[in-house]
Amino acid sequence: MPRQLTPLLLVLFALAFTQVSAQPRSKPIPVTTQYNKFKLLAAKANVTFTTPKGFNEIPALDNEDFTFDYAMEIAGKGFEVWYMVRSQKENWASYERVFLNVKSRVANPDSVYAELGKAQAAAFTDGSDVFPRTLPPNVLSRYNADAGRSYMLNLIDMPETRHYQYALLVTLQKYHTGTVMMVCFTNQKGPEFYKNVERAGSSIKFKPEPADVDKLTD
Repeated sequence: MPRQLTPLLLVLFALAFTQVSAQPRSKPIPVTTQYNKFKLLAAKANVTFTTPKGFNEIPALDNEDFTFDYAMEIAGKGFEVWYMVRSQKENWASYERVFLNVKSRVANPDSVYAELGKAQAAAFTDGSDVFPRTLPPNVLSRYNADAGRSYMLNLIDMPETRHYQYALLVTLQKYHTGTVMMVCFTNQKGPEFYKNVERAGSSIKFKPEPADVDKLTD
């Protein structure tokens, strides 16, 4: 006959079972409707996006003045980043048809990034002292982009931008493919801000085309 467990062993067994059951289980990061919609827009523009570690999703601002698709913050750090992504594939196809058939002056979809950045920079500021900086090739290569501009902005005090004082606005273009805009907000333009900008920027890029891959292997 097997020996019965003594009361002491029963207590120890119960304690051990309780400790195992009480261990916290890791929960998967919830996938929101906003995130799913943003990923669909990104896919149409041949853009990849990966949520950077330490960032939390917040509602993106989408009204008649500011139209963004996705937004994140670093809690407690006074840093936010807003993204907007647009495919230009259909616009480019329409541009080719109109240009070839009519031979008239039609806005080139590959210049959208410049006009979009200029208009958005004006909306965030009073329009004065807003000068674009052309992104150099080594920066464009990080995003697999063909063209891009950046603006360092002194913001108007607005509730829409949560009263942040400064923003770095970046627009990127992949010819015939898509446009990306990223806006990073802060109250302190120190090294920590630019470190967070780097983290936010590394989360998004255009998918490399065969020609881009060839450049990397040359």
